[in-house]
Amino acid sequence: MKIATFNIQNLFHRDRSFSENSFGNCVSDWINELDSLMRGNDRSGNNAERIQELVFLLGFDKTYDVPYAVMRKRAGFLFLKGMNYSKEMKAGDLTDWNGWIALRTKPIDSMAVKNKAKVVAEINPDILLIQEIEDRASLEEFNAQLLPEFECQSFQELTVIQGSDKRGQEMGVMLKNGYRIKSVRSHRFNIDDTQNAKNEFFQYEIETPSNQTIWLLAAHLQEETKNKNESDTFRKKQAHQIKKIYQQLRAEAHENIIIAGTLNAVSFCDSLSPLLRDTDLKDVTKHPSFNVDYDEGKDASYFRLGAYRMGVNIKQKDYLLLSPNLFDMVKDCGLNRKAVWSDKQPVWPTYSSMQNKKQAASEHPAIWCKVGV
Repeated sequence: MKIATFNIQNLFHRDRSFSENSFGNCVSDWINELDSLMRGNDRSGNNAERIQELVFLLGFDKTYDVPYAVMRKRAGFLFLKGMNYSKEMKAGDLTDWNGWIALRTKPIDSMAVKNKAKVVAEINPDILLIQEIEDRASLEEFNAQLLPEFECQSFQELTVIQGSDKRGQEMGVMLKNGYRIKSVRSHRFNIDDTQNAKNEFFQYEIETPSNQTIWLLAAHLQEETKNKNESDTFRKKQAHQIKKIYQQLRAEAHENIIIAGTLNAVSFCDSLSPLLRDTDLKDVTKHPSFNVDYDEGKDASYFRLGAYRMGVNIKQKDYLLLSPNLFDMVKDCGLNRKAVWSDKQPVWPTYSSMQNKKQAASEHPAIWCKVGV
């Protein structure tokens, strides 16, 4: 049985709120121009239109937060939806057209899409937890059309559950070679807090071809925010609730349990202590068989604080944690970061098809393990 987890950071389109700000010094110029126009008394003609343009460019107009225009799928089909839309600057009352449409998503570079498929095809797992996908339709197209291009058999079973984030960060599980999902349960993080927290925590009961049961707890925990103490405190509460579900499964005599996903903190962070220090879970990256292309040059003998291990000097955010029974049966495991772009040292071997950051599959490596079940 080969298991993998991969935060793919969307398949074909990604919410533009995740994009880097490329305006540079233009922002300060727009602010100065808007201040000048607002101080003036003339609100007619071109001045009013320019004020609206500047408000939109500076992000004061947040109408795009409501997904009334969403680009979907590889072919770029456009879907319009939602009840709220602006009625200003129409081209005409008959068409009710505003002259432009603010798209919520941006297309991902076509080579980056292929590199995403290349990573999955190279690992070729039986069970794949895939994170931050747009929707089931996109995943089905990726599975049916992209993976066969790299001589990877399509997965026979796909499950996608709607998450709490409206920006297309759904979580899916893909199965093949006789593995099948018997049940799925969603767990909410019942935490009294003012933050808009993620609620991505799902429990999958998976049956193997040999009629054994694997329990997969898939989670995407709170990212680090500007207020680091608050985000760490919230993440620790989330980790504690995952621990409770894990211990409940163990109390029910279940031995084959996996906790996987993007936990958004390094292993020594106190926010993950409920999982990494208060349970018997084991991280596959600490297994003797752990296989990865190490950093090149002097970085191969260096250990950066928060890295996966010596010579793998990228900040650990993604985990594949196994119960002791499964960890003892691990035959091989590894990390694929061949489609992760490195702006500076350390440098590691990458696919020749990746020539710049836009062509990177993801900022997250894919983690896998092969277990004798």
